Amino acid sequence: MQDLTIRDKEFLGQGMAYPLHVNPRGELALAKGEEDIHQAILIILQTRPGERVRRPEFGCGVQDVIFEPRTAATKELLAYNVRKALVQWEPRIELQRVNVQDDPGIDGGVLVEIKYTIKSSYDERSIIYPFYLQQVRQGASPALPSTVSD
Repeated sequence: MQDLTIRDKEFLGQGMAYPLHVNPRGELALAKGEEDIHQAILIILQTRPGERVRRPEFGCGVQDVIFEPRTAATKELLAYNVRKALVQWEPRIELQRVNVQDDPGIDGGVLVEIKYTIKSSYDERSIIYPFYLQQVRQGASPALPSTVSD
């Protein structure tokens, strides 16, 4: 008998894993269920509008504020861009809250907290997405955001 928890989550979908990589069998790795949704959110946040040839409106304008000063207005604009993009591009979630706070560990850094519910399972999740309003050091790349189940 097939595991019902796996079968029941098939409705959440699957897609190519992000970042793209090959699984141990030499096939393109797939992300399934909640992980597929998590990765889709990251793709939305990290894609600039205009980057996709066949869907130029896809993405999130968070990079538009990267060189802006770290003010309340800039943080609200960042939160607005995240909310707008996720509501538009990720139909499997109900967005609960987007909160932007200063990152105490990094000069110029902010933490974007995204709280959402997966519509079909009512599973509450959150992502902490590190973002930099000024370049910390040349060539630095942020750590991938983490997901937390509530």
